[in-house]
Order: sequence, then C-alpha cells, then structure tokens
Amino acid sequence: MNIVVLAHRVPFPANKGEKIRTFNQVKSLASLGHKIHLFAPYDSEEELLNFAALKDKCCKSTWPFRLSSKYRRLLSGFLFNKPLSVANFYDNSLQKGVDKFLIEHQVDAILCTASSMAEYVFNSQVLNKTQRKPILIMDFMDVDSDKWGQYQKNSRFPMSWIYAREQQLVSQFERQTAEYFDKCYLIAQAEVSLFKDKVLDCNNVDVLGNGLDTKSFYPSVNKKPNPQPVLLFTGVMDYKPNVDAVLWFVEHCWQAILVHFPQAKFVIAGMNPVKDVSALAQVQGIEVTGFVEDILPYYQAADIFIAPFRLARGVQNKVLQAFSCALPVVSTPMGAEGINCIPETNILIATEPKEFVEQVCRLASNHELARQIGIDALQLIEHDYSWEGQLAPLISFLNAQEDVNESDC
Repeated sequence: MNIVVLAHRVPFPANKGEKIRTFNQVKSLASLGHKIHLFAPYDSEEELLNFAALKDKCCKSTWPFRLSSKYRRLLSGFLFNKPLSVANFYDNSLQKGVDKFLIEHQVDAILCTASSMAEYVFNSQVLNKTQRKPILIMDFMDVDSDKWGQYQKNSRFPMSWIYAREQQLVSQFERQTAEYFDKCYLIAQAEVSLFKDKVLDCNNVDVLGNGLDTKSFYPSVNKKPNPQPVLLFTGVMDYKPNVDAVLWFVEHCWQAILVHFPQAKFVIAGMNPVKDVSALAQVQGIEVTGFVEDILPYYQAADIFIAPFRLARGVQNKVLQAFSCALPVVSTPMGAEGINCIPETNILIATEPKEFVEQVCRLASNHELARQIGIDALQLIEHDYSWEGQLAPLISFLNAQEDVNESDC
C-alpha cells in the first residue's frame, strides 16, 4: 500500500510519548512492505535534519513543511472558531503539499497521528472530488477533549476560559473526525470507553496500544540497591501534566520522605524544564538534569520510579519504560491508567500524599519487595507489551482493506 502519514510532529528521534508511538507504527508498516510517505510540520533546522534520518530508516519519502508564525496560527484559531490545538498545527503550504501529492500519486490510505491532523483531510480540495477515496485512519491516541477539561478544572481565569473553550471545540472536532474516518484508534480500553461515553458512541473506534522495545529499556546487570533511595521521574518538563506531577510531589511528599531517608535523592530527568521545575534543584536532594542524551542509565541507576500524576490521559510510556527496566513504580491511579498492571503485584498505587510517602518508604526499606515488584513488572512488559502485538489491530485492518480492494478489481 501507498500510505500517507500526516504527523503533527516529526517522529524522530523517538524520545517522547507520541513520537515513540508514531515512529514504531511507521517502522512496523514499512517492514511489512508498505510505502510510507510522511508529511509533518517543523519549527527548526534541527527538526529538519530528522526527516532525512526517517527517510533512511523507514520512509519512502518525507515532506517537511515549515510552519508560519505561531501567533498567526493561533489568531486564526480564534477568528475562525477552531480549536487552538488544531490551528497550531495547520499551515496552508502543508495543505497544498498534501493535495499535490494526492493528485500525482495513487494513495491507498491516510494515517493521521493526532486529531489535529484531520484538518488536512477536511480541507483537502482533492479528497472531496476523488471517486476512490483512500482509507482514512485516525490515531487519536488519547481523548484530548477530556485533557483540556482537566486543565480547565485546575486553572484560574483567563486560562480556565481558554481551556474550557478548547475542551468544547476539540470534543466537537473529535466527533466530526470519528464520523468521517473509516477507522479510529485510542491507546487503551479506558480511553475508548471514555470516548464513547463523552464524545460519540460509534463502532469504528478501537484500541491500539503502546508497546515497549525491551532492547532499548532493560535492567542493569547485577544491580544493588543504593543505601539511600534514588527516586526518578522522567519526561518533557514543560508539559503541563509532568510539571504538575513533580511540583505536587515535592510540595506534599518530599520532605516527609527525607525524614525517613535524609540522604535520599530525587532525579527529574528530561528536556525543557520550566522555571518552577528548575528551581527544585535548590531543594535538598533534588537534581534537575535538563536534556539528557540517553535516558536508560537514569532508569538503571534509580531504585524507585514515581508517577504522581493528577492530570493525564492515555498510557504513560515512562511507566512502561520503568517496568521494562524492572524498576518498581509508585503511581497515582491516573498514572497507571490504561496499563494492565495489578496493584501490590507489579506496581504500588497511592492517591493522597501520606499514602504516597508510605508506599515509597515501603520500597526503600524493603529491598526484596522492591525487587519482586520490579521483576513482576518486567514480566508484564515481556508478556503483553511487544510492539508487534500492540500494533496487530492496525495491521489486521489494513490487510482486510487490501483483501477488499483486490476482490473489487
């Protein structure tokens, strides 16, 4: 098949959640003989170089388009009553590039890797006129409208008004997309249930989970626990749910942990820390790394991974990565959502600060418990979270469509 992939960000390097997901989808489809033509916007010259890397690895062709000014894009969102998250990734030059490609090539399928990219389908001057439409596939990943609703509840005016507007418009856009596209995917059954309950109850929405590459994330050999626990959190540190998680943990839990373990260390590893996160480096025992070239050594050096999320949607890749490194995890229920884990077997769950502190201290003082939970978490990854298994629904759907097309010939 000739497959056009419309990605809201170039999925390389695969160093954050949605990039990891899209990169593995593209790589898997290419390995099966599909010809992938990737269209994506970019902001910097550094990003532009990543398109060439993708062409070498798995894409038949790549089509980068530089975005116009962010101010103009967001202003157009307000003027035309569009979701800002849609307007932020829409550019006329990219639209013209997509339409030109559709005119010049026989495209069998279009895969959009975020709801915002559906705008290029809706605005296409070619798709609306062609007799044989490509198969339209949407990877929503998460129910974004619910995420904006969470932000609204945890913000003050004027941001609460902006988030409320975004929640309403994104929900309408998600509904329109599900009605128009042939197949839509979300990252977990919990997301599918939420989508059908809050957005649209339809039959073309299914689960397409995240996998984990155990060749990239694996336990340290002969690792011994540190005398004083090393806690870890990883992620892009200008992303609101990540920022909220670490600020909440430090404010409500960290000092109580230091009472029990005065030399404990908390490492926050990830690019683009905002000012409030960078300031945490002044707190006793806390290290804020900023960008790191390789995140694996941080997982292997840590004793406990924390996922204190209060704002989140979908599946947290960072939790799966910790599991794959046999690193025991303490998480809020939201941080573990969508993962087939069992509390007290391969993860510890805590909701309130006191409970979170207790769970961290349990692991820090009971090395055998920490080791066993880590081993059980690794076994879960090996059994349930291969990329091959997680992407099977997408592969099966495309195979079925190929069979239908051949029978029509």
